[in-house]
Amino acid sequence: MSENTQSPRKPRVAVVFGGRSSEHAISVVTAGAVLRAIDRDKYDVLPIGITREGRWALTADAPERMAISDRALPDVAELAESATGGVVLPVDPASREVVLNEPGALPQALGEVDVVFPVLHGPYGEDGTLQGLLELSDIPYVGAGVLASAVGQDKEYMKRVFVSFGLPVGPYEVIRPREWEQNPAAARKKIVEFAADHGWPLFVKPARGGSSVGITKVDDLSGLDEAVEEARRHDPKIIVEALLRGREIECGVLEFEDGPRASVPAEIPPVTDHDFYDFEAKYIDSASGLVPAPIGDEATAEVQRLAVLAYESVSCEGLVRADFFLTEDGGFVINEINTMPGFTPISMYPRMWQESGVSYPELVDRLIQAALNRSTGLR
Repeated sequence: MSENTQSPRKPRVAVVFGGRSSEHAISVVTAGAVLRAIDRDKYDVLPIGITREGRWALTADAPERMAISDRALPDVAELAESATGGVVLPVDPASREVVLNEPGALPQALGEVDVVFPVLHGPYGEDGTLQGLLELSDIPYVGAGVLASAVGQDKEYMKRVFVSFGLPVGPYEVIRPREWEQNPAAARKKIVEFAADHGWPLFVKPARGGSSVGITKVDDLSGLDEAVEEARRHDPKIIVEALLRGREIECGVLEFEDGPRASVPAEIPPVTDHDFYDFEAKYIDSASGLVPAPIGDEATAEVQRLAVLAYESVSCEGLVRADFFLTEDGGFVINEINTMPGFTPISMYPRMWQESGVSYPELVDRLIQAALNRSTGLR
């Protein structure tokens, strides 16, 4: 008598994207590329978009609708299968059942999720908030944990951790919300004194942002207030950085079975139509990087060492992109890390790993497998 055996189901991957940050559109573009690359013979996929208002929506599995088209940016609201329904993750660690709630209707079970691939950028997704929710739900997820995500999102505390591990950072000054709100003259004086020490131009940035959103290059005092207000539109805490003269070098780090490894580095060449490597240069006008960076074997080995050190200093998991300046004296200064770097078709992180022998589909698969093999909770 033959025994009726049922083949095990494929692991189910929830790709979560969009979100409430100013990087919403880039997250959608990243999700499209990830959805396109996931091996559907190996995994089942559940796309979940978070609208700009914070509603979790079941979305179409339609990567072709998630690209930048004619300079128009995609939006979760355009992909949502319902204008009102909300996807709810389990809060009980004993269950991984995802439910869709529609007003006036019975909850609809969407099945269990085995792993979440969060491709959110910026606050409310890359900063430890989503990671904390997934830890409470006991659901494995791709990428950095709560602490590493939070530190990796906050440029001030990221730099403080780097310094404690011996990584070189450039000069910076932080203006906290209360400083600008209660005494803007004193806060402005603080920045002017910083400029007197380190020179103009300065870069004024949201302290907890990415994708170069909200950043202004300020050449003199006349543009300072406008730059501060632009940064504060995205984050009430801002960071002011001195101009570092040198070549922009990036390096990817990926978790392998034996630990983190660094990719070949890339160089971001000077952009001629932009003041710096800003949002439009990155995503609209597609400024291209040089992969591998033409910096020689010795400098390559050094930036790879520093990239892995940055990864480990913040207790990252899965992946990170580390951004450096190769200064005129031949030394490296770390600018920042991204715990969930862009995965758009033109993004540097997948391009660096492609050149290092890891294809885009293999990169996505490695990240999912690393998450599935990693426990939740303290580790």
